[in-house]
Amino acid sequence: MTQKVAVLGTGKIGEALLGGMIRGGWAPSDLLVTARRPERAAQLHERYGVEAVSNAEAAKSADTLILTVKPQDMGTLLAELAPHVPADRLVISGAAGIPTSYFEERLAAGTPVVRVMTNTPALVDEAMSVISAGTHATGAHLTRAEEIFSGVGKTLRVPESQQDACTALSGSGPAYFFFLVEAMTDAGILLGLPRDKAHDLIVQAAIGAAVMLRDSGEHPVKLRENVTSPAGTTINAIRELENHGVRAALIAALEAARDRSRELASGNG
Repeated sequence: MTQKVAVLGTGKIGEALLGGMIRGGWAPSDLLVTARRPERAAQLHERYGVEAVSNAEAAKSADTLILTVKPQDMGTLLAELAPHVPADRLVISGAAGIPTSYFEERLAAGTPVVRVMTNTPALVDEAMSVISAGTHATGAHLTRAEEIFSGVGKTLRVPESQQDACTALSGSGPAYFFFLVEAMTDAGILLGLPRDKAHDLIVQAAIGAAVMLRDSGEHPVKLRENVTSPAGTTINAIRELENHGVRAALIAALEAARDRSRELASGNG
């Protein structure tokens, strides 16, 4: 890897990305980081051997800038960066809900911008990172983004018009599964199991089911039917889920998440 990459505003996700890049073969000498607090910058230097610099220095030195600050802080960061970012820099945004046009309007004309929506499983190298090109980004720019984010999981290219839907399904997706595990754990306690045993049973069931979905190539309906014997326990549970409108509730929840992502993108936060 000969390109120099800077991660700006290196929080948990930024640090996960940094670690993934190094494990994927990037040399620490080709990586720069910025952090708001000096002690955080020193910590990242000590852990990964990367150089900690100012935002302006990163903009001048790096070929690719990955912006990982919170969406509400992005305007301030761009105002600081704009005088120092040449139009040939690739700018990758990891901020949820902010369109590429927002960056293009604030940076030099022609600056290539790629929008990436990843999720918290990046912390365990199991992220799903959804990648979209801005007006001036080419296929080569998308490939570079994929090289970076593949260090923490899988990547998927989509048109930017689909980013809000991907945010609802994938960006917020882990929270739905955590919510489901929480509810099932409570059910296990109600059924007489200690919390720790209920938790272990459900988590392993979730891991096993996810691996089967990923590796078997079977439709989820087929996998569910394989568990659902006539007049058995599972079909009785499925009937109750349907009676309580769980499927409809999930669809409504995802629509609500999609709509909120649109609101954030339009500046109605």
